[in-house]
Amino acid sequence: VQLVESGGGLVQAGGSMRLSCAASGIFFSANVMGWYRQAPGKQRELVATITSGGSTVYPDSVKGRFTISRDNAKNTVYLQMNSLKPEDTAVYYCQTRDYGMNYWGKGTLVTVSS
Repeated sequence: VQLVESGGGLVQAGGSMRLSCAASGIFFSANVMGWYRQAPGKQRELVATITSGGSTVYPDSVKGRFTISRDNAKNTVYLQMNSLKPEDTAVYYCQTRDYGMNYWGKGTLVTVSS
């Protein structure tokens, strides 16, 4: 299983950014896919999940600002982030669970300047 994130970088507060995660080695269309993030000195936290049927879950901290989506034909999951805040600065990780095991990408850094 391989998860490869892309799309991170530096953005000003109030701006937007889209992250992508290309997956391989799994039956992508059947898997729940997730985005997590970890800020310096903090624990990794859930950002969004999407089921095979397209149902989504967001914590209150990003609800209304972030949107997770998936393209099963491309084996790719996306995270559209709008109205970014400095507190969104973190390394963002793609995640899935397959045959009882969690898999993570290497992460992509998102830095939001004030």
